[in-house]
Amino acid sequence: MRELKLDLFSLYPDLGNEGIYDYAILVDQVAVGAFACESYGVAVTSRLTGERSAVPNITVSVPRIDELMDLLVRGQVGPIHLQDVVEDWL
Repeated sequence: MRELKLDLFSLYPDLGNEGIYDYAILVDQVAVGAFACESYGVAVTSRLTGERSAVPNITVSVPRIDELMDLLVRGQVGPIHLQDVVEDWL
């Protein structure tokens, strides 16, 4: 599994340096019969406590994982609430 960490300052300049969480897109391969495709998930880590939560294999769609990640970052969703937000989003 690979992890693509977001550069929040570059992607979301309107947030400034207020972010207390680090966000990442998780990339994994999933076998589909004789083929394999990429599957995407998300992870959130608290800069203050180091607490981390991850939800792998949410979607195979790049636009959908981008949409979810935008929701997480703009809402400043922390590790404690990640699972609930992802379930509601699905």
